[in-house]
Amino acid sequence: MLVEDEKRMAQALCEILRLEKYDVDWCADGISGMNAVESGIYDIIVLDVMLPGKSGFGIARQARRLGIKTPILMLTAKSEVDDKVTGLDSGADDYLTKPFMTRELLARLRALGRRTLPSSDGSLTFGDISLDTNTAYLRCLTNEQSVRLSEKEYHILEYLIANQGHVLTREQLAVRIWGFESEAEYNNVEVYMSFTRKKLAFVGAKTEIKAIRGMGYELRYCDV
Repeated sequence: MLVEDEKRMAQALCEILRLEKYDVDWCADGISGMNAVESGIYDIIVLDVMLPGKSGFGIARQARRLGIKTPILMLTAKSEVDDKVTGLDSGADDYLTKPFMTRELLARLRALGRRTLPSSDGSLTFGDISLDTNTAYLRCLTNEQSVRLSEKEYHILEYLIANQGHVLTREQLAVRIWGFESEAEYNNVEVYMSFTRKKLAFVGAKTEIKAIRGMGYELRYCDV
């Protein structure tokens, strides 16, 4: 997520990042930026400090109060030490002063991205399941039964594991899996959730995707 009110700079950054194979969403003001950040679907957040509606400092502080742990990189024209301290104290993980070199921005994004990578063996685990991030294979740890997931099934389970202990709404899942600009309906989430549940049942896992009435979905391990 890029939150930047300077249109030309934002467009240039989006183009650069997409050439580097990043999926990028852009907001031009602090209010819409805060709404996007609250969705919790992003791997990295890039915030300008001076924004209409709500400052980057304000967005970072609110995100941390809400328990959002997504790495934040602050962009600003201010180079004073006090401004950098304010940004870091607000919850930012890194700080880059304008103007900056593209390669430095990309290096900092790679460093932040490494903080959210899976374990060294390329797997994500929860309960009695393991999800291979290289092959998209789902494996039950108790019986070694495995099955390959489709792209959507993989991303659903990956997102649920990454947010274990939290209930994810259908809107969060739809935006995360299909994107902001997609016309995917919420029933697509239900359809692919059903497919993913069948894969969990196929491998004999006790880990389940629970539907929480009026709220969304949560991953649970039912050891009974």
